[in-house]
Amino acid sequence: MLESWWAGFAPYIPTQEILFGISLACTLAVMGILARMGRPLAAAGASIVQFELAGALAKAQAMMERWGETNRRQALRHTYVDFLFLLLYPFTIALGCGLAARQFPTGSWLASAGLYLAWAQLVAGLLDAVENVAMIQLLRGSQNPKLPLIARWCAIPKFAVVGLGLAYMLFGGVRWALW
Repeated sequence: MLESWWAGFAPYIPTQEILFGISLACTLAVMGILARMGRPLAAAGASIVQFELAGALAKAQAMMERWGETNRRQALRHTYVDFLFLLLYPFTIALGCGLAARQFPTGSWLASAGLYLAWAQLVAGLLDAVENVAMIQLLRGSQNPKLPLIARWCAIPKFAVVGLGLAYMLFGGVRWALW
């Protein structure tokens, strides 16, 4: 009964769109913080993404050597802040994929692809978490040669899933704008 009263009183409230906007703003804010935190690392010879993709202990250690102690600690702080980011970006991209999926006929393979990509963003977030744990161990001085491989093989599919999700959002956005 309350639901029917509210439906007659209030205009349509685009809840998913509002949630997407708020989530996008938060994601972009944390992305800006991470970009600022990452500048000294890149200036010292290796970005955080290069560190994620090192794949070999010797390569990761060489990057940390180039960074020096101050930038190694900065990379550690960056990785801790990335835990906040990995809570935000999968949610934002998943919402965006869900919104983009609405631009295609229900039940079509394009609409289904968007829903699969939305759920895949949760996997990307989990991969990012495992990658971060491996990186933290390296940055704290672990000599385990498997850690750079773990970070790399979590980062590669994470970037692929995120990239596909962003491309799908763009495709759905273009379709919305043109049709």
